[in-house]
Amino acid sequence: MIRPIEIEDAKSIAEIYNHYIVNTVVTFEVSPLSTQEMEERILNNNTNLPWLVYENNSQIMGYAYATDWKTRRAYKQTVETTIYIKAHENGKGIGSILYSELINQLRKNYHAIIGGISLPNEASIALHEKLGFEKVAHFKEVGFKFNKRIDVGYWELLV
Repeated sequence: MIRPIEIEDAKSIAEIYNHYIVNTVVTFEVSPLSTQEMEERILNNNTNLPWLVYENNSQIMGYAYATDWKTRRAYKQTVETTIYIKAHENGKGIGSILYSELINQLRKNYHAIIGGISLPNEASIALHEKLGFEKVAHFKEVGFKFNKRIDVGYWELLV
């Protein structure tokens, strides 16, 4: 089941996200978030852009959301999207279902959807391209985590 995020989801969302913070370069955050910090992020979503969770048997298996791409007014029809799936649940189709729903909700009011991907990340690239995103940019060595430099690519979907 896909539903809008609720403040009570913050603990589960933080646990999913913290796995990626601690173990991967898919996020450039370096310190795990507390439940309270995740609650603040959820509450500070004052743009009314969707934040969704994928729930199965009362367990949150993943979440996805959109944020403003830039704050200048001319970017108002462009958003950046993010998706995280619970560790060890990747490859089960959850990401495709959840991300598709997020995109469907965004189609109503937005024209360009952008996904940033730290590289290499074949699974995320495959997900984005499966859903129609095209690679539009590649920035070399813009991140630094775990004592290595990391490239970032951007994929775009026009809806």
